[in-house]
Amino acid sequence: MTPGDERALTGTVGGAGVGAVLGAIGGNAGLGAIAGAGAGLVGGLVYDNVKKNEQAAYQQGYNNGRSSQ
Repeated sequence: MTPGDERALTGTVGGAGVGAVLGAIGGNAGLGAIAGAGAGLVGGLVYDNVKKNEQAAYQQGYNNGRSSQ
């Protein structure tokens, strides 16, 4: 499993759990879990994109530093 897959899975599972709890408070745990899973998946994918961009920027800076020596 890639780090991106792990982030998406973590977001989905976490979102489903939180959504189920909030949905239970509102009277429909199943719908809350589905909505939470969707939101968690999107959040996980956005976070994965941020981390990939961060790593790419670091690598570019590192390579630029090594080539200027």
